[in-house]
Amino acid sequence: MAQIGYYTEEGLQKMKDELQQLRTIERKAATQAIVEARDKGDLSENAEYDAAREAQALLELRIAKLEDVIANARIVDETQLDLSKVSILTTVKIKNTTNGTSMKYTLVAENEADLKIGKISVDSPIGKALLGKKVGEKVDVQIPVGKVTFEISEITI
Repeated sequence: MAQIGYYTEEGLQKMKDELQQLRTIERKAATQAIVEARDKGDLSENAEYDAAREAQALLELRIAKLEDVIANARIVDETQLDLSKVSILTTVKIKNTTNGTSMKYTLVAENEADLKIGKISVDSPIGKALLGKKVGEKVDVQIPVGKVTFEISEITI
């Protein structure tokens, strides 16, 4: 059974656009590459043909995965979010209790995550630790450099 994923409207549309690109443009290009490689002679010794077939297989795998994700995607209505606790699409301000630095993250689905703009995956170590917590609670997060304790300062949309 496929896993249901929760996305913003923008994130879901991005995936749909990528799927459309893969189906219409990339698939034709992969087919054309196979045709061109096939025209170059003996297929048993044609590395270009093998590479084109492998690229096509990877493309079809990506298309199938995207189709599955989109079929099981649900859009989260931001107006219905409960801001009393951390959940997907909430923006959380956290403070590192060791050094006092504050950070702000929005929790999103894995394929919408982009640390440069402050979006972290709900499946990341920090995201998992924050889910369901309330303002004032402290969470311990195991990260590559060790254990860090964060205090939740604010939850917004």
